[in-house]
Amino acid sequence: MSEFQAARPSRAELLAQLTTAGRETSTAAVMFHSTLAALQGLSATETKAIDVLDRHGALTAGELAARTGLAPPSITGLVTRLERKGYVRRVGDPSDGRRVRIERTHEALAAMAPLFADFARRLDALYEQFTDDELTTILRFMTQITDQQRQATARLRTLSPTHVAPHAPDESAT
Repeated sequence: MSEFQAARPSRAELLAQLTTAGRETSTAAVMFHSTLAALQGLSATETKAIDVLDRHGALTAGELAARTGLAPPSITGLVTRLERKGYVRRVGDPSDGRRVRIERTHEALAAMAPLFADFARRLDALYEQFTDDELTTILRFMTQITDQQRQATARLRTLSPTHVAPHAPDESAT
C-alpha cells in the first residue's frame, strides 16, 4: 500500500502536505534548471527564455518580455547574450518588415535535448501510473497554480526592493 493509499489525512493535513510538496517541487525545479543552465554556460533565466521561444515560436522583444515577466530593458541584454552564445537569432518579421522577432536556433535545441532526455523518460514512466481522469485533474491543478503564481509575481513586481528587505541590526546600539 503506498503512502497515498493509507488512511486519508484530514483536509488541514492534506493542505499542509500540498504546501510542502509545492515548495519541494519549486526547489527541485529551480535547482534542476540552474544545473542545466550551468552545464551550458547560461543563467536559469536564459534557459527559461529559450524554453519560452521553443514553446511559443519566434516572438518580438515585447512579447518575450510579456511571456517571461522580464522588463523590456532586461530582454535586450538577454537576447544579446543569447545571440552571442548561439542560442537565438533576430529575424525580420515576414508580415511587418519594421519588426524584429527572436527565435531559438535549431542548434540550441540540439544542444539542450540530451540534457532533458533522462528526465523526460522518467516523466513518461510517471505519467503511465495515472489514469486519463487523474492526469486531467493534475493538468487542471498545474494550469491553475501556474496562473496563480504569475498573478503573485505581477503583484510582487509592484513592490520596491527596500519595501521588503530586512534591515540589518544597528551595530552601534551594542
